[in-house]
Amino acid sequence: MAPETQPPRRNLKQVRILLWILVALAVIGTAALVLIPRVTGQKPPEIATKITSASFGGPFTLTGADGKRFSSAALAGKPYAIFFGFTNCGDVCPTTLARLVKLRQTAGAVTGMNIVFVTTDPWRDGPKEVGQYAAMFNSPIIGLTGTPAQIDQVKKQFGIFSQKHPMPGGGKMDYMMDHTATVLLFGPDGKFAATIAPDEPDRSALDKIKRVTA
Repeated sequence: MAPETQPPRRNLKQVRILLWILVALAVIGTAALVLIPRVTGQKPPEIATKITSASFGGPFTLTGADGKRFSSAALAGKPYAIFFGFTNCGDVCPTTLARLVKLRQTAGAVTGMNIVFVTTDPWRDGPKEVGQYAAMFNSPIIGLTGTPAQIDQVKKQFGIFSQKHPMPGGGKMDYMMDHTATVLLFGPDGKFAATIAPDEPDRSALDKIKRVTA
């Protein structure tokens, strides 16, 4: 009786390597399916930190906390910091506005620089909501809202990204807003001067504010 032939060891080694590669690819694919949906949408794209366009920003008209028409002409002659967020924001918006108030006070420019908060959520943030929100910080902050079309136009002018992020199992009005978290600084002449990034050291941000308010 002829003995059974054994497969060459080299072939067995190649089969084992191929099997391990397939297993690794399967694990990577599964991890991607699980992790990617959780990551996307949580950190919105940030505005470029270096902008040189002279036309960046520009005149706009929105609605103030008193329900009256607010024109950007009211900001003329003073530097201002403008931030886009929403009143139902969990931590980024209140942290950013509180930081701006602190930096303005540290710079000694309490009356020399306006802080402007523009909602990216006009569906839920009316004049009353932005007014109450701005008042929480115990320092002058201009809260602004408008129609969705007006907000879209101002976002476009200032290079701001935002979009609704539905909550799992929530209703039509149960959502968060992904949005640019960068603060924009403008000089007394209304021209863009600098940005303050969320993770930027306070010393660097303070230097920028001092230059704008000098």
